[in-house]
Amino acid sequence: MNAKATPPPATVILGCSKCGSALPEDAQFCLKCGKPVSVPARDPEIVEVLPPATLPRRRKKTGRTILWLTLAAIIAGVLWLATSDSSTAQDIQTMVGWKHDEIILDEQFAVAAHAFRYYKFSLPEGSVNVAALGDFSSTEDNSANAKPKDKSKAAEQTPDNDIQVYILSEPAFTIWQNGYATSAVFDSGKVSQGKVQADVPAGAGIYYLVFNNKSSAKTAKSVHASVYLRYKSWLPEWYRRMKERFLNWSGLD
Repeated sequence: MNAKATPPPATVILGCSKCGSALPEDAQFCLKCGKPVSVPARDPEIVEVLPPATLPRRRKKTGRTILWLTLAAIIAGVLWLATSDSSTAQDIQTMVGWKHDEIILDEQFAVAAHAFRYYKFSLPEGSVNVAALGDFSSTEDNSANAKPKDKSKAAEQTPDNDIQVYILSEPAFTIWQNGYATSAVFDSGKVSQGKVQADVPAGAGIYYLVFNNKSSAKTAKSVHASVYLRYKSWLPEWYRRMKERFLNWSGLD
């Protein structure tokens, strides 16, 4: 006699197939979306219970959007601070150490006849937007020049007040000092007064501010000059000092 075959388990849906809402056991319609509930015939002794269907959750993008907007605002602020010529931006650049004004010289001095005088200055690593700015004036240095015996002839002579101002790189200064022509960052020409306004190459370097009186064989000059260096540096001052100390300690400088 053949044994009675066991029927496969019936499935009871306890969740709406459309919206996933939980359903009462004998519900014929979803109480939330109204979809008819279709339950296959089942053997009351064998029931397989399935959990309610769950809908996929949408990822929240609000936090990521806020993050990108904040990052964009920071980048825009840095670009404005670095490029703006407004007084506010300039003040902030000075405060954080990006913008520097350093005096090269501000004094009165004498330059002997057929001679020159120079002032050496340097730029740190990471310097950009570099400019040398200032003014100067020159007159005869009567205290150093020999007094002429004939005052009437001296009055007829044209005063020799001219001086020539250069800004030279270190290699160019060596060439010029040895009597050869070379290129200059700045050349005022022979004038009795003028302004220094020159763009200096970016990056670390050593330069010379030269007051040349070689063309005057007998007349010394009294010169008053006020020249300063303006630049921006993207490397913090503490980093440059730490690097310099390390190089000095290691002997690599």
